Amino acid sequence: MPPFAANYPEFDVTVADVENRSVILVVEDEESYQDALNIGLTVEGFVVVGATNIAQARQLMVSAKPDLVLLDIMLPDGSGIDYCRELYDSTRTPVIMVTARSSEVDVVLGLEIGAADYVTKPFRLRELIARIRAVLRRPLANTDEEVVTFGDLRIDFVRRTVIRRGEEIELSRKEFDLLALFASRLGQVVTREVCLDTLWWGLELSDTRTLDTHVKRLRQKIENDPANPRHLITIRGVGFRLDP
Repeated sequence: MPPFAANYPEFDVTVADVENRSVILVVEDEESYQDALNIGLTVEGFVVVGATNIAQARQLMVSAKPDLVLLDIMLPDGSGIDYCRELYDSTRTPVIMVTARSSEVDVVLGLEIGAADYVTKPFRLRELIARIRAVLRRPLANTDEEVVTFGDLRIDFVRRTVIRRGEEIELSRKEFDLLALFASRLGQVVTREVCLDTLWWGLELSDTRTLDTHVKRLRQKIENDPANPRHLITIRGVGFRLDP
C-alpha cells in the first residue's frame, strides 16, 4: 500500500475512485508535505498515491497510472530533475515540480526538461490546486500522423526527430514540442494562448518572451533565411502558422 494510503486508510484507492477522479502521484520524502498534500488534495476530490523515492514512483507509474505527478527535486535515491526527464521521454503524464529550489536557473531547467509547471516551497495549497486543475484541463498537442514531411523537413513524432536535407537537427525538448504543435495544425494559425496553455502551463500571457525566444530558435534551425521565414510565419497580434 502506498505510504499516503497507509497513513490514511480511509483514503485507500479503489477502482471506483480511479474511474471517477483524477489520480495524483506525489513524489516527496518530507513527511510534513506528504501529509499536507495527501489531506488537501483528497479533500479537493483527487485520488492521492505517494512515493518517498524514485524507485517507488516508478512502480506507482505502472500500477496507479496517475494523471499527474507532483515531483520534488531532492530525493533520497536520485534527482527529481533526472526523473522528470525520464518521465518526459517515456510518458506524456504531466509533471509539476514542487521544490524548495527557487532560483531562476532551477525554474528554467525544470521547464526546459519537460515539467508542465514549477512551484516553490513553501506554497499556498489553493494556488497549487489551481495549477493542478489548469494542467489537467490542457492536453498536449496531438496528431494522428507519425511523420509529417514538407519542404526539406521530415518530422518524426514517434522518434522525436527532425531531419533536414538528410541531417538530423538538434532541438531542445521544448523546441521539438513547439514545432510538433505547429506541425499538428499544418497551415492553420496557432494562437499565442494555445502555445502557452499547451507547453508553458502557468506562464502569464503578458510574458511571452519565452515563446518568442523558442520561435526565433526554431527559425534559425529550420529556415533557409530566418529573417525572411518561408515556413514558420508570424501572424501579428494573433500567433503563428507553419506553412508546408
